Amino acid sequence: MSNLVTKLTDAQKYAMSIRPKVGGFPVLAEVLRQAGVVMNRWTLPSCQSVYQMQGGSVLQQGTPIVSGVHEIPVFQKENLIKALRKDQIGESTFPEFLNETWEAGVVGYDVDFIGRRVVYYGVNGESYTEEYPEVHL
Repeated sequence: MSNLVTKLTDAQKYAMSIRPKVGGFPVLAEVLRQAGVVMNRWTLPSCQSVYQMQGGSVLQQGTPIVSGVHEIPVFQKENLIKALRKDQIGESTFPEFLNETWEAGVVGYDVDFIGRRVVYYGVNGESYTEEYPEVHL
């Protein structure tokens, strides 16, 4: 394994070990930021994740949400916000969150670890931006 891959996977493991059930994303994001991750780009429904890090980039391929040919759901900001709030209060798993964002018409999202914000995208150029709080570990 390369140094960047090891750095990323070690940070993910550490973050998951200290992440609280409620409000856990900002903790994960801060651990990744401290490990040198600058940005993370998720592509749905493939669950492909690209981490731009200081010194290079890493691809992490998750389990796709769907396979085959599917119609892309219409972007529904209200349903996206419901999925976000459900996740923020600890009432969904990460795979459930990804599925609910896909069903809300999200085809990808970018996490800016320096600016502490996430931008969710629909296939027709729609977007929704949400900032997350600073966390001190």
